[in-house]
Amino acid sequence: MVAQLEVATFAGGCFWCLEAVFRQLRGVSSVVSGFMGGTLLNPTYKQVCEGTTGHAEVIQVTFDPQVVAYRDLLEVFFASHNPTTLNRQGNDIGTQYRSAVFYHDEKQRLEAAQVIREINANGLWPNPVVTEVTPSSQFYSAESYHQDYFANNTRQPYCQLVVMPKVAHVREQFPDMVSVG
Repeated sequence: MVAQLEVATFAGGCFWCLEAVFRQLRGVSSVVSGFMGGTLLNPTYKQVCEGTTGHAEVIQVTFDPQVVAYRDLLEVFFASHNPTTLNRQGNDIGTQYRSAVFYHDEKQRLEAAQVIREINANGLWPNPVVTEVTPSSQFYSAESYHQDYFANNTRQPYCQLVVMPKVAHVREQFPDMVSVG
């Protein structure tokens, strides 16, 4: 029997970080860095970085829900970036770095809203979650040099100082979800 794969789309600052985090998860068959939520057709990375297109840097995750549940992906997402800073992740500032869940169906919308309510109720962050929960729209894949960026640039300072700690944090917090090797 062939697995029925599903798609999830998340924005949480720089897509290099989220891509590296999600690539290591069991049940994830692909992660593509790109853009969503803007108005310009076929935007380039440079155009999105200018902050005028309305797009967010996103990852589009294809996963097997029989192996990893959408809720589990949401928990990893909320643990791998700061969902309480509006249009900002660390030194990355602008709407292109906003925190967002771009849902693909009503079930994803409801689940994202529920997880956010639980995070806020449990006080997991000192401030309320500002993550947008919005319908998915046209996805644009980023240029090829952005794909699998961390794996191809592990010695680059940004990867060492910003991406690596997020990857390590998820490995520590969710060891049963991480693929070996």
